[in-house]
Amino acid sequence: MRQGSHSPIGVFDSGVGGLTVLKALMSHLPHESTVYLGDTARVPYGTKSGEVVTRYSLKNAGFLLERGIKLLVVACNTASSVALPALSAALPVPVVGVIAPGARAALRRTRGGGVGVIGTPGTIRSGAYQRELEAAAGADGVKVKARACPLFVPLAEEGWLAGDVPRLVARDYLADFARSGVDTLVLGCTHYPLLKDVIAEAVGPQVELVDSAEATAEVVAALLEEQGLLAHAGGEPTHQYFVTDVPERFVEVGARFLGRPIHSAEQVDLSF
Repeated sequence: MRQGSHSPIGVFDSGVGGLTVLKALMSHLPHESTVYLGDTARVPYGTKSGEVVTRYSLKNAGFLLERGIKLLVVACNTASSVALPALSAALPVPVVGVIAPGARAALRRTRGGGVGVIGTPGTIRSGAYQRELEAAAGADGVKVKARACPLFVPLAEEGWLAGDVPRLVARDYLADFARSGVDTLVLGCTHYPLLKDVIAEAVGPQVELVDSAEATAEVVAALLEEQGLLAHAGGEPTHQYFVTDVPERFVEVGARFLGRPIHSAEQVDLSF
């Protein structure tokens, strides 16, 4: 299918977390249509090898390409850290991950060069944010403090976004960040924006939070404008949702991540 300005933006993630990226895209680009794929049959990606994640990512991208997308957003931090080169080489449309936009936004906002990164164990272990921050900072240098916060994912998915439990977990993970010279903190997991309030409380007002989802949406908007692919006002955008496992939980939990109802999601088979 030929891509044009009114072709949809494709987004994939291993599950529901990427819906925070989709939410940011909808907010920044309200005239754009989207197609979202959650690979819920294979979640999580963080425990799998880079080779396997790349294979899954190429399959996901192929499915979305068949639906005529004009740009692909890799809303999964794990896939962004290992699969972007293969996706960019294989696809005839632009590919945007979530790591570089978040890292570069943090460098623009840091006041003293101290940047914190929080994410899943797989993302932090990969060192992807750390490498991107150091490469982008260049001679200016940056001091990076990275930490895995694995309990944030189940808290977000279960809707425990406020109260004593998430507050205590956040404090345990993050209370020392401000003391270590961090003035900017990257939310390096697509689940974490749901817990932004308790995270901000834990690190204190002197630490600015950077949402990779918001930064990614800004990069996508600029790229579409640059390439003359922005959808124009007048048409009614459409939003489609596909999953690789039963859709009921995706529809229920996903509405919390997206901030609006998901009326239906279609199950598809992407097995090899």
